[in-house]
Formats: sequence, structure tokens, C-alpha cells
Amino acid sequence: MFDLQDLYQEIIIDHSKRPRNFGALEGANRHAEGDNPLCGDQIKVHLIVEGDTVREARFEGRGCAISTASASVMTDTIKGKPVAEVKALFEQFHRLVTGEEEPSDDVLEVDRLGAFAGVRDYPMRVKCATLSWHTMNAALEGRDDPISTE
Repeated sequence: MFDLQDLYQEIIIDHSKRPRNFGALEGANRHAEGDNPLCGDQIKVHLIVEGDTVREARFEGRGCAISTASASVMTDTIKGKPVAEVKALFEQFHRLVTGEEEPSDDVLEVDRLGAFAGVRDYPMRVKCATLSWHTMNAALEGRDDPISTE
């Protein structure tokens, strides 16, 4: 039988061990830094935004498996999307992992973002999962202040 929990664990392990879009991004025109002092996660998000579209996204830093996997999935997910859609995804992801909203069946079954729904049961892990997203949002907004989960 197909077990979503096994799939979710596989997605998180895969993206934490083999993160996509890891490294500096030449030509990036948006940057932000984030820090989760309790877990030790540190991230830099680099974006190329052209017009109203995120053309490229990469990240650097170090962090726990949840933090790294979240940054990897996030950068894969937002590439090529309009900024408005990326901001909507940020809000949807935040509601998903904080438990503000129950995940819809389509997110749980087909979207890699659903792999992070389980962190809602572990408040310290919510900060790990959302750090890259908050940092990406700050980069989109052109904010210079470092993002912190505290």
C-alpha cells in the first residue's frame, strides 16, 4: 500500500542529502540571509528576478535536514514562477507547517511541499522548515536586515 509518510520521509531525506540549487548564484539581483540560532541553521538565498518572474533561485549555508530539504524544495518550486505566485506559495507553506490550515488533498498527494506538513507537530522544527521561506520572502522584498527565527 502507498504510504504518504514514507514518501514524505524519502523526499526530506533525498533533498537534505542531495540538495538541489545549492551554491552561489552568479548574476543574482536579490539576496537575503537568515539564521535560526536555536538549531544553528544559517542560510543565504540568492534570486534572479526579471520583471515579475523568479527566473533562478539558489541557496547557501548549513542547517539540519529539515532546513536543508526545505530550502532545496523551495528553490525548485519557485523557479520560473511569477513573484505573486511565489508570495502566495510562501503564505500557503507557512499556514501548512504552522497548522493554521489543514493541507488539501492535492497538496498532500502531488506536491512536495506536503512533505513538510508533519513538522506542525514539532514547534522547533517549524522554524527549521520556514527559515528559507522567510529568507526568500525578504530577498523578494529587497530587505537588507538579516532574518531570524527568534
